[in-house]
Amino acid sequence: MTRQIHVGSVAVGGGAPVSIQSMCNTKTADVAATVAQIHALEAAGCEIVRVAVPDRRAAEAIGAIREQIHIPLVADIHFDYKLALLCAEAGVDKLRINPGNIGGEDHVRSVAEACGARGIPIRIGVNGGSLEKPLLAKYGGPAPEALVESALGHAALLERFDFRDICISVKCSSVPVTIAAYRLLHERCGYPLHLGVTEAGTAEMGLVKSAMGIGGLLCLGIGDTLRVTLTADPVEEIAAAKKILAAAGARRFGPDLIACPTCGRTNIDLIPIAQEVERRLMGCEKPITVAVMGCAVNGPGEAAHADVGIAGGDGEGLLFAHGKILRKVPQARLVDELMAEIEKL
Repeated sequence: MTRQIHVGSVAVGGGAPVSIQSMCNTKTADVAATVAQIHALEAAGCEIVRVAVPDRRAAEAIGAIREQIHIPLVADIHFDYKLALLCAEAGVDKLRINPGNIGGEDHVRSVAEACGARGIPIRIGVNGGSLEKPLLAKYGGPAPEALVESALGHAALLERFDFRDICISVKCSSVPVTIAAYRLLHERCGYPLHLGVTEAGTAEMGLVKSAMGIGGLLCLGIGDTLRVTLTADPVEEIAAAKKILAAAGARRFGPDLIACPTCGRTNIDLIPIAQEVERRLMGCEKPITVAVMGCAVNGPGEAAHADVGIAGGDGEGLLFAHGKILRKVPQARLVDELMAEIEKL
């Protein structure tokens, strides 16, 4: 089990639920636009939000943003340690930096002391596209070992100043490299890990890459918080994160809909039925498993673990629960009867 840190009111690591993060794409100095986007992210289920702080105007907006939102705020900072100090003073909940690129040891000490005094954790964010040149030369490119050595080197720099309120990420645009890097890091340190596949792409391909990389690691028991990076509206990242967490069995967000792919035994138009059930389940928060199966012969057996489900036949279907048939239902009434049964649960 990893160490636990606290990002505002959200526990990360140490057995806490895997938390969902996103990042604003607004100009941080535009307080109104940034707050509006964060409110949309909050409504979607975002639990920690990050903003870019490239200059002093952005840093000076942190306090005003923090006052108007309800989830922890993270400042993303590169190169200028003074921006980190300003954000710490403004009450930011976490910093995302690379200690090696904010100047000499005096600068790192200043940031570590400011964060330590205020209980502000630091995420060391290492990316395959911005590794130190000596490490790229040593390993012949952004290899998993290079990512991990960079991250642990940055952590050692903070530890030198007795700062251990640390979270680490080692992201890469390559899914295999990302998985290998996180597995290696998991073996070599006990800090909580922030998962992600960087530059994953648009909503469709980005979801696939993130599901493989993040989901694969979650299935191995690795990861304490995550961000799905999509070239899309940040709100879409939250929906994707929930799907990945649910599929990996890490968290539940309402019903789990399972449906068979149909085959030659299917005598019912199952695809629109499954889509209608999915639509009607939107907004349902019950942690149940709902099955939509195409074959009345195998359906209840294959979906015996479902809390409730339907299985198609020829003009009629079966309504079942936990593998036991409840009753036969005319095809036109299947979805309505299923939803009525769900209401009883």
